[in-house]
Amino acid sequence: MDEIIDLHSDTYFMAEALRQARRAWEREEVPVGAVIVHAGRIIARAFNQVETLKDATAHAEMLAITQAEAVIGDWRLHECELYVTKEPCPMCAGALVHVRMKRVIFGCPSAKDGAGGTLLNLLQHPQLNHRCDITSGVRQDECAQMLQAFFRERRGA
Repeated sequence: MDEIIDLHSDTYFMAEALRQARRAWEREEVPVGAVIVHAGRIIARAFNQVETLKDATAHAEMLAITQAEAVIGDWRLHECELYVTKEPCPMCAGALVHVRMKRVIFGCPSAKDGAGGTLLNLLQHPQLNHRCDITSGVRQDECAQMLQAFFRERRGA
C-alpha cells in the first residue's frame, strides 16, 4: 500500500523548505531554506542569499518574511507559521517575534547561534511582547546532513 502524504503536515512543509535549501546550495550559499504557511497554504518561499545579494540580512527567514508581508498586506504575520531547515539566528528570531509569527518549526538546532532554544531563546523570551510556539527536530537528520555536506564540500575545495 502506498504511503498517504498529509499535505498539511510539518513533514510536508519542511520538505518544501529543504527544496529551498537545495536551491541555496546550487548557488553556493549556505543551504538554509524557509517557507511561510498561512491557512494551510505556502505564501512565501526563500533561501539564503547573503553572498548573492552581498547582504548580511538576506537569510532565508528574512526574505520569506518580506514576501509573506506582501501577500498578507500587513507586517503582522500572527496567523502564519515559518518552516526553516536550521534554527533561526538572533537576527531572524528577533524579526519573527516582531512580526508576531504564530509558530516556528525548524529542522536542526544550531549550537553556534540558535535563538530558538539551543544557545538562547528569543522566540519565547518572557520580556518581549510576543512569544512564538516552537516545534523543533522536524526532518532534523536531513536538514543537518545537508548543512554538514555543504561545509565538508567547502572545506575540501
